[in-house]
Amino acid sequence: MKNRFPSVVIENLWPLIEGGRYPIKRIPGEEVSVFADIFKEGHDVVRAVVKWRSLGEKKWREAPMTMIEEDRWNGRFPAGPIGFTEFTIEAWNDDFSSWVEEIGKKVKGSVSSLSSETLEGVALVRSAAVRAGKDASAARLLTFAEGIAVSTDPTALLAAASDPGLALLMAQWPDRSLATTYAPYQRVRVDRSAAAFSAWYEFFPRSAEGRGDAGSTFRECLGRIDDARAMGFDVIYFPPIHPIGITARKGANNSLNCKPGEPGVPYAIGGPAGGHCEVEPELGTLADFEWLLGEIRSRGMEVALDFALNCSPDHPYVKAHPEWFFHRPDGSIKYAENPPKKYEDVYPLNYHNPDWKSLWDEIRDVLLFWAERGVRIFRVDNPHTKPVAFWEFVIAEVQAKFPDVIFLSEAFTRPKMMRVLAKAGFTQGYTYFTWRNSRPELEAYFTELTRSEMHEYFRPNLFPNTPDILPFYLQEGGRPAFMIRAVLAATLSGVYGIYSGFEHCENAALPNREEYLDSEKYQYKARDWSAPGNIKPLITRLNTIRSENRALQQTNNLTFCGSDNTNILFYLKKSSDGSSTVLIVVTTDFRNVQSGWIEVPTGELGILGDSGYQIEDLLTGEIFSWRGSRNFVSLDPSRRVAHILRIKR
Repeated sequence: MKNRFPSVVIENLWPLIEGGRYPIKRIPGEEVSVFADIFKEGHDVVRAVVKWRSLGEKKWREAPMTMIEEDRWNGRFPAGPIGFTEFTIEAWNDDFSSWVEEIGKKVKGSVSSLSSETLEGVALVRSAAVRAGKDASAARLLTFAEGIAVSTDPTALLAAASDPGLALLMAQWPDRSLATTYAPYQRVRVDRSAAAFSAWYEFFPRSAEGRGDAGSTFRECLGRIDDARAMGFDVIYFPPIHPIGITARKGANNSLNCKPGEPGVPYAIGGPAGGHCEVEPELGTLADFEWLLGEIRSRGMEVALDFALNCSPDHPYVKAHPEWFFHRPDGSIKYAENPPKKYEDVYPLNYHNPDWKSLWDEIRDVLLFWAERGVRIFRVDNPHTKPVAFWEFVIAEVQAKFPDVIFLSEAFTRPKMMRVLAKAGFTQGYTYFTWRNSRPELEAYFTELTRSEMHEYFRPNLFPNTPDILPFYLQEGGRPAFMIRAVLAATLSGVYGIYSGFEHCENAALPNREEYLDSEKYQYKARDWSAPGNIKPLITRLNTIRSENRALQQTNNLTFCGSDNTNILFYLKKSSDGSSTVLIVVTTDFRNVQSGWIEVPTGELGILGDSGYQIEDLLTGEIFSWRGSRNFVSLDPSRRVAHILRIKR
C-alpha cells in the first residue's frame, strides 16, 4: 500500500502572532508577504504555494512561492475584502523536476544508457495527462510523453525533458497527493482603508461656538465641522455625548464643588435622561444627533464616538443592576480612583461580577445601538482597565454584524498591555508619540512600531495632544513646538489627529502638570476660532500634501536617513508601489536654529553618483538644486520647522 503521509516540512511561518492566536492586519488589496522554512529529506525538488481565501469561501486562490535563501521561502498575496482573509502554505515534492535534474546529472556524468529513466519520465508525463482530464493540455502532454519515449539517446532525452512548454504544463498539473498543508490556517483581519489613512479632529460639541457662558447644541456644530473639513480632516471625533450625572458632579478645573450652570464632565455618564443609549439633553435629542451624522456624511466625513464605560451614580445601571459594580464592605458602591486622583462622580463596572455575561452582552448592545445609527468608529476610553477577553468578545461580536467598524484604543499604559489590546482586536492604538520629542527617542520608537512584529498588528494613531494631556513640550515650546509636532504626527503615520485648540497653540497649563488650565472637560470653553497666530494654514497644507502623496498614506514604509545634527530628524517614505516618494526634514528644537548635512539615499531614489537634481518643498513650493547624497539644510523654528520634499523628475 502506498504511504499517504505528507512528505514536506513547513515550519517557522511568518507572520505568526503568538503562535497564530491573533490575526495580522491589512486593508483590502494590501500585500501580505509570507515566509516559511520549507524542505524535505533527500535532494528532490520542492514546490510551494501560498493559498488564500476570504473566510467562509470554499475555493482557494494561490500564488507560487520562491526560495530566497537556503530552505527559506517567500510568497505574496493581496488581502481580500473587509472581514477576514485566511491563508496557508502547501508544499510538495516535484517528481518531474527532480527527474529532469537527475537526467541532467547523468548526462553530465556520461551515463550511456537511460532506458529505465526514460520509462520513468514517460510515466510521470502520462500521469499529468490523466490529472489534466478533459483539459486541452492533456493531449499536448501525451505528445510530449511520446517524444520522451523515442528519445533513446541520453542527450536527446535531456533535450525532450527540458522543453519549456513541457515544464509549464507539468507545473500546471503537478502531483500534490503527498503535499503538506500548513495548519491551522492563519487569519488576516482586513479593515477598510480609513483604518490605515485618515485625519481626526476632536472637539466637544458643547464648545462648538466657543461661547464661555453657555454650551452649543448638535445643530450648532456645523461651523466647527466645516472649519475642520476646510483644514482637511475627514473624521470628527466627539467625546461622550451621553447624559451627564448630577451626583458628585465636578466643577471648573476638576473642583469638587460644582457651581450652578456648570455643565459637568461628559465622562461621568448617566443621569435623569438615561445612560449610554441616550444623549445629553443640553446637546439636543437623538434625532438631532442623527441629523448631524447625516450632515457630516454629506461632507465626505464621518463621526468617531467616544465609548467610555464610566457610570455616574445616577446611571440607570446603578439601580437596575447594582451587582455590575464594585462594593465596599458596608455594601455601598465604590467610586473610581487612580491615586492620588479620585473620581467621585464615576462608578467603575466590575467585569468579573457573578452576572458578568449579562454585562458583557449589554455593552455589546450599546455599541450595536450606535452602529445601527451610522457610527462606524469608536474611540474607546481606558480599555487597559478592562479585561482583554472582554474586548476580544465585544469587538468580534460588533464586527461580525458591522465588519467596517473601527476601534481606536486609548491606552496610555504599559507597553505589553498596549500591544495585546491591538492583538485582541483594536483597529488602531494611541501611542507614546505624545512624549517622544528628541530625535533619538523618535527614531527608536518608530523603528519599533514599523520594523518589529508590531507593524503586523498595531496601527499607530498619533495625537500630539488630548483633552487629558498637554505635554510639557507644547507648554514650553509655544507655536514652534505645535508646528513641529503637527509635521511629525502628519508624516510619521498614515493616521493622526489633533484635539481642538491645538491649531490655536493653546498651552495654558496647571502648574507642574501636563493638564490644561480651565479644561473644557469641566466647563464651557470660550474661544475665538479665527484668532490670529493660529497654525491652521500649516495643518491645511499638511493634510493636502498627505492626500496628494501616497507615500504619506502608509505607516510601515518609514526609513530613517542620516543627519550629522542630532536635533534634525530626516526620514524617507516611499509607497509600496514605488509611485510616490517623500523626504521629510524636521527640527526637534523649538528654540534654536539648527543646521547640518543630511545623507540623501540617492541609490534608492534612482539618482546616479554625484548627479545634480532638483527637489521641491511641498510646504512652500520652493525649488532647491541639490547634488549627490550629501546636502545642507538649516531650520529656524521662528520661520521654518521642516521641509517636506519631493524630487522633481
